[in-house]
Amino acid sequence: MSFFSCENISKSFGGKKIIDGIDLHVPEGGCISLVGPSGVGKTTLFNILAGLEPPDSGIVSLAGAEITGIPGRVSYMLQKDLLFEYRTVIDNVILPLLIRGEKKATARATVKPFFADFGLSGYEYHYPRQLSGGMRQRAALIRTIMMYNPVFLLDEPFSALDAITRLSMQQWYRNIAARMNLSTIFITHDVDEALALSDRVYLLTGHPGRITATIPVPSSGADFSLSHDYAILKRRILDAIL
Repeated sequence: MSFFSCENISKSFGGKKIIDGIDLHVPEGGCISLVGPSGVGKTTLFNILAGLEPPDSGIVSLAGAEITGIPGRVSYMLQKDLLFEYRTVIDNVILPLLIRGEKKATARATVKPFFADFGLSGYEYHYPRQLSGGMRQRAALIRTIMMYNPVFLLDEPFSALDAITRLSMQQWYRNIAARMNLSTIFITHDVDEALALSDRVYLLTGHPGRITATIPVPSSGADFSLSHDYAILKRRILDAIL
């Protein structure tokens, strides 16, 4: 059963249709990936799912309630961490709480327990320039979690990291999402990342962009990534998007 979904989403700009008839379904605690070439409307779709852009047609639903065009109901993290260099890490992380009116001391007390889970203990009062790329992304994810939404939209969150750090972050996110029961949609151009993180991969291709295939991922982990079934799935996705 879908916890978060969109149905028949279409959007045009300047008379040109960008996406057409998009359906996505995410179970509670599930993770799906949206894979496709550049320019097919993935970011446009995310803006609609986040309530930042109204669709021309279609609806977005969360836990059975329509939330089309309503911002703030899902959490949206962009590719860049967007940390403020002049604020300490903890003061970057508490921004969603301050915006909601919490006092700084209360907000800091709220977020401090997350630093251990996210591998950032001892870095609360460092500045972003003192963190590695992976640590910056983890700090940005804590800030996103402080929005207190059960659905995460992640737009290529690990693409700027080196290969080893990216693999580590993927494993880390799988564990955190399972522990916190987060429902996630990833945009990624990395087919290996999509297969490593997702229960299902949606292929968005064409002009306008349409969902042209939905591919269940039967397993995950190192053993699956070395299997014949993994190679077949990866080839199928690459054939569809290249």
